[in-house]
Amino acid sequence: MTASPLPVSRLRAVRTRSISPENFDGSAGGGGRATEGTGAACARDLGPTWKISPSVDIGPGETFTLAEIDGPGRITHIWITTHKDNWRTLLLRAYWDGAEEPAVEVPYGDFFCSGWGEFSQVSSAMVAANPHGGFNSYWPMPFRTGARWTLENLSTVSVRVYYQITYELDGDLAGSSDEGYFHAQWRRSNPLEYMKTHVLLDGVTGAGHYVGTYLAWGVNSNGWWGEGEVKFYLDDDEEYPTICGTGTEDYFGGAWNFDVPGQGYTAFSTPYLGMPQVIRPDGLYVSQQRFGLYRWHVPDPIHFATRLRVEVQALGWRSGWRYLPLRDDIASTSLFYLDRPTTNRPPAPSADDLEVHLGAAPVPDLGAQPPRHPA
Repeated sequence: MTASPLPVSRLRAVRTRSISPENFDGSAGGGGRATEGTGAACARDLGPTWKISPSVDIGPGETFTLAEIDGPGRITHIWITTHKDNWRTLLLRAYWDGAEEPAVEVPYGDFFCSGWGEFSQVSSAMVAANPHGGFNSYWPMPFRTGARWTLENLSTVSVRVYYQITYELDGDLAGSSDEGYFHAQWRRSNPLEYMKTHVLLDGVTGAGHYVGTYLAWGVNSNGWWGEGEVKFYLDDDEEYPTICGTGTEDYFGGAWNFDVPGQGYTAFSTPYLGMPQVIRPDGLYVSQQRFGLYRWHVPDPIHFATRLRVEVQALGWRSGWRYLPLRDDIASTSLFYLDRPTTNRPPAPSADDLEVHLGAAPVPDLGAQPPRHPA
């Protein structure tokens, strides 16, 4: 269950394992045995058990398998780090129970609330980004027969990645029907079509609950940008949503433009919601304001029985006391649990789709493309 963690004092018949470059298969007693790896030269006078293999190198265009786990279990923690230049050139994927299609397909940085390639402290209950790029996820991720995590390098250079994935082996999950599969999808509108909404999720079928949103929002015009409503279309909803908020700033728990008088936009990070990224123009090459915002629906998951669609408006506020639709750059990561390991998803993003530089040519609007159907 995602609504509350298991009591820390409760004794359970599970076994803890961990996969890292020091123990690629998570085997019992398998750590610290490496005789070759990225740290071999540094440990040449020390030998095995002395940090021979702390990281992996992923070549351009390569996909590396971070972890492959057999049997029923639950991922409980992910720690990972790489240089910030790689945060939008790596694509993170997760597959559950032998599925050929991923349940998670998200740019590395966006998954950890760091979509702009610049570090900001994130101090939430589910995701923490710590100096200088130590990324952590505490989303529980159960599986019944197996799990596989991969990292694809979309860049033209080799990248070095350090990571550790901790999980439980839990036989009770094999026959469990009340724990959903963890899903994460990414979409970007750059720029958003005029008078159109940015789609976060579409075509999700099955029963489940929505648990999280991260938005990397780039503002392309002057004025206030956060009046747009976040809308959840549940089950039989068609033209009108069941859940309709009062504005983007309100959905993320803020108010009045996130503007503390005398300070302007003010970053904040709390257990379940925040705006940790406030990237301001520098008077030279960084010409636009950019923001990173998250909200975790852990105490308040949004439940659906058959279908789910989520969208947000890009709506500004102008002089003359009127609203104005905007054409901003919006990239969204949506997190949810579902009763099946695959569902409809958008096309996999390319390196051009992930471009973070504001001066880049507009990329296709992924939210407007038809979803990819699971195999």
